[in-house]
Amino acid sequence: MSAGQASSNVIEVRGLRNQFGAQVVHEALDLDVRRGEILSIVGGSGTGKSVLLRSIVGLNRPAAGTVHVFGENLLALPPAARSRLERRFGVLFQKGALFSSLTVAENVALPLIEHAGLRAADAARLAALKIALAGLPANAGDKYPADLSGGMVKRAALARALALDPDILFLDEPTAGLDPIGAAAFDQLILTLRDALGLTVFIVTHDLDTIHTITDRVAVLAQKRVLVNDTLEAVAATDDAWIRDYFHGPRGRAAQAAAHAPENP
Repeated sequence: MSAGQASSNVIEVRGLRNQFGAQVVHEALDLDVRRGEILSIVGGSGTGKSVLLRSIVGLNRPAAGTVHVFGENLLALPPAARSRLERRFGVLFQKGALFSSLTVAENVALPLIEHAGLRAADAARLAALKIALAGLPANAGDKYPADLSGGMVKRAALARALALDPDILFLDEPTAGLDPIGAAAFDQLILTLRDALGLTVFIVTHDLDTIHTITDRVAVLAQKRVLVNDTLEAVAATDDAWIRDYFHGPRGRAAQAAAHAPENP
């Protein structure tokens, strides 16, 4: 890797080992995430895609290895410095993880009050902006998570992930459970936010349409490590049975055809 490539990495994972009891999920795993890219993490069931995300954001402490974010060794930082660094992360969990007893606006305002120290009134004003940024109508802020559709829950969770103006957005299966139209709209929203806000986006996904539509590079988890991390074209050409089945099976071909189809006039 050249010095220029190294300096462009916002995340560098080296020698990562994740183990739960006797089960080793990752062994000697290396991964680079470049500034400003949308990187999709894919892999078969049990390859530890979400575990990898949680290890990078600090929710899971690996058994070995290092995680450098913005040049800082996340695992070695003292608590105060680590907390400051983690405030540069926005995380959207697979199920949304919204507090059911709070309205959408209160969910989004919470990190602004707890971590940014804003007064409630100021946090509420900023929360309204984030809710709009996530593509929700203004009246969504007054609703509770139970009152929202699946797509609105995802957008509400995205608004909360954007609350502290993160530099890196982590998304865990963001389109899971959405209908094709809702998933496509969410993909376009992520692309727009990346371009408008200069975000780096780390997506755990199995959605081939997402991968073909908005991804810059794809990292494939297999054999307890990152088997390949490259452009979609290079990854799809990799000589591996799972990759062939995933990218060249019926769904992979359909997603590729849809991504390259001409737009309606």
